[in-house]
Amino acid sequence: MLKKKLLTVLAGFTALATLPAVAYAQAAPKVAAAPAAKEADPALWVVKDADTTIYLFGTVHVLKPGLSWFDKAVKAAFDKSDTVVLEMVMPEPAVMQGVIMKTAVAPQSDPALTAKLPEDARPALAGALTSLGMPTNALDRFEPWYAAMMLNMLPLGKLGYDPASGVEVTVTAAAKAASKRLEGLETFEQQIGFFDTLPENLQVKFLANTVKEFDKIGPQLDKMVDQWGAGDPDALGATLNEEMRKTPELAKVLLADRNARWADWIDARMAKPGTVFVAVGAGHLAGADSVQAYLAKHNLKAERVQY
Repeated sequence: MLKKKLLTVLAGFTALATLPAVAYAQAAPKVAAAPAAKEADPALWVVKDADTTIYLFGTVHVLKPGLSWFDKAVKAAFDKSDTVVLEMVMPEPAVMQGVIMKTAVAPQSDPALTAKLPEDARPALAGALTSLGMPTNALDRFEPWYAAMMLNMLPLGKLGYDPASGVEVTVTAAAKAASKRLEGLETFEQQIGFFDTLPENLQVKFLANTVKEFDKIGPQLDKMVDQWGAGDPDALGATLNEEMRKTPELAKVLLADRNARWADWIDARMAKPGTVFVAVGAGHLAGADSVQAYLAKHNLKAERVQY
């Protein structure tokens, strides 16, 4: 279950998808030159009244170079907007590093990470690290949640993915170039806190499932990106959220509660004139607890933009 939850992370948590960026840049192989552009038409919604328009766009934080998505209706909606709202505005690398040191590094009094894992999961952890060209004890002083994310992020360069091709990077750069107002629904510290405050037994389970399914990272992410690019939120929602529902405490903290807060924010923002482009993880715009479902409780209808 928690392995599939990480796919929701990649589609839904800006901080958690980019937090290992320093290590990724140092350890991952260089991404191959971009292939010829491949067309993608991800889903887009709009909520509007007489003087306010808010677009809702689902993102994926890491993509392969050469995927053409920032065009057509998506680019038109962005261009019309005076404000761009992301899950989180990315802080400076030094700030990220400081948060990592405070949250991801385990206390010296803690047992080594390997010792926290069930014995039957330890060989898989060693094998995953070896395949990445890292010592088998490379993650021993990190918290289990961070180690799990590192193991999911580090192979992506070899698989053809590049954080620099992610949606947030592109949208942020375009917003700054166009001098648009840029806001975040959450902070880096808040997003990290969602995982850092998980009970250790859930963190260890997260890591154990990650190493168990380490070889499936590429195919699972490929499937998710294909569904996103095809503009199929129902299929994407099933891929991202189906297994997470089996752990209600995680679904509540990482999905439902956040979506409800974002719907509250959108409802309040509708009272102010203007046009806003809201880009959040694609998993938040699919399924029974989607942002759109919570908007309906505010008597706001999110309509799919056809293109």
